[in-house]
Amino acid sequence: MRKPNIVFVLTDDQGYPPLGCHGHPFIQTPGIDEFHGDAVCFEQFHCGTTCAPTRAGLLTGHYCNSTGVWHTVGGRSLLRRDEWSLADALRSSGYHTGIFGKWHLGDDYPYRPQDRGFETTVCHGGGGISQQPDYWGNDYFDDTYWVNGVPRKFTGYCTDVFFDEGMKYIEEHKDEPFFCYISTNAPHGPFNVDEKYFNMYKDQTESENYARFLGMITNIDENFTKLRAKLAELELEDDTILIFMSDNGQCGDATSKESNTYNAGMRGFKGSEYDGGHRIPFLMRWPNGSLKDGRKVDDLTSYVDFMPTLLDICGVDMPQDKKAFDGESLMPLLNGEKSQEYWDNRIVVTDTQRVAHPLKWQRSCVMKNSWRLVDRDELYDLSNDPDQEHNIAAGYPELVDELREKYEKWWTLCTLQADEETPLSIGMNYEVSCLNTMDLRNEHGMSVWNQQQVREGETCLGFWSIYAEQDGVYEFELRRWPEEAGHAVSAGINPEEDVEFDRKNIAPENHGFYSGAKALDIDLAQLHILGLPVQCESVEAGQNSVKFEIKLNQGQYQLRANFFNRKLSILTAAYYIYVRLLV
Repeated sequence: MRKPNIVFVLTDDQGYPPLGCHGHPFIQTPGIDEFHGDAVCFEQFHCGTTCAPTRAGLLTGHYCNSTGVWHTVGGRSLLRRDEWSLADALRSSGYHTGIFGKWHLGDDYPYRPQDRGFETTVCHGGGGISQQPDYWGNDYFDDTYWVNGVPRKFTGYCTDVFFDEGMKYIEEHKDEPFFCYISTNAPHGPFNVDEKYFNMYKDQTESENYARFLGMITNIDENFTKLRAKLAELELEDDTILIFMSDNGQCGDATSKESNTYNAGMRGFKGSEYDGGHRIPFLMRWPNGSLKDGRKVDDLTSYVDFMPTLLDICGVDMPQDKKAFDGESLMPLLNGEKSQEYWDNRIVVTDTQRVAHPLKWQRSCVMKNSWRLVDRDELYDLSNDPDQEHNIAAGYPELVDELREKYEKWWTLCTLQADEETPLSIGMNYEVSCLNTMDLRNEHGMSVWNQQQVREGETCLGFWSIYAEQDGVYEFELRRWPEEAGHAVSAGINPEEDVEFDRKNIAPENHGFYSGAKALDIDLAQLHILGLPVQCESVEAGQNSVKFEIKLNQGQYQLRANFFNRKLSILTAAYYIYVRLLV
């Protein structure tokens, strides 16, 4: 018997509230609303509170902190190389595997999607289009994405492209089991969208960002409707597990006091330890498996349940040498094979660790049924207080102690490898690696993670943890601009010269992502690999890069690479470093 196909649609920063089926008063999402009535709806499904952490948990069945992913920048979005991913598991069981859109778990070996079980990849760089590792100048329209590691220019809006490529993939593999992961960068900011979608909402809110945010979701809805039609056309709908989900709470950057924002009665947005930060939609339909008809599941479930559930459905066994899941299959819940008492007493944990090293009780939430222990000392009962306004910890000391004890065990589990680095590999099969400042272990809280910051010449300092895969002579090429930009190290850019980006469909406040640049007074480049002599080279006017050659033995190193001015003041770390194994 053929195993079911899987089509997984994951949106970015949308959260639970902005859907008609979840009570939003004016958003237009008829396709997803209809799917809500056709699917199984997990009403208390909780995840990480930001992008990369949720993805790490969904694709491994492990709490994100334990996988090395507890942040979105600073090298803390790199999924440890010993993790066994959902794509690894399905591919080993005969599935074709493809990803289309956002990955955000590493852009260099061994962290790329093609290193983690995906045989077909069409992805942007970093955690979003226009972020620092992304192809230079991408603005959501007619962009260049990496196709199996090779840059290729596409025509059209990003969300349309990712759905179109996913549907082509489905049609190509319609006669064999496949896992198609469509992971949109929308509605993550910057909120770039065709003006027709913006115009749908601009008169219903005083916030331009919120109108654009909702327009991006309506565009997703139209694409999701086309996807369902394609599955029906190919006669695949009944034996395909179709999933719609978002990755964390809705983006607070899209909201304001004047925005008329609907938050489904919850407290908090993306990044929050309150329910608005980590409660997300999880809609799953599989007609041949009796997962359909708008059935609602109110039991507490978690992102770490996702992978074990799909492997259970697809009959994929976990090898004995793999680490046990932190979550569990939800099929016994759906089939009534475990008692309601079990689910009522289940406890799960999430937190927000946007720091270099995890901090105990940092923006944490321990959940049991309708109870929430927040930041160790705040207790809420959502059955009576869904807005989480009334801390009742003093009245329930035994429950507080129980939830704290569970957190202690969770913390021990999640921090077993917290002090271990996740180094970026260089010299693997003579491939060129591109180190970027989004993965820099930044110091003093300075981080350059988007292309606007590169244009503005913002300062960031720190080091990269690298691993030389083999002995040899390595070339380190330091750049301010990526190769495809072609500018000199110290060059600025006249805004009038940047005419290619889509001004009409991008809010004026975001034109800085794509226009102009500050000149930097760079006179010296320095490369320092800890334990080896410091190397320096002068930088001449018009020079595009500075190259250093260093002999390395196989092993792990700490790398610093900085630009200085003539006063020997550090301006910034090199934003891009291309590393090649020469001999």
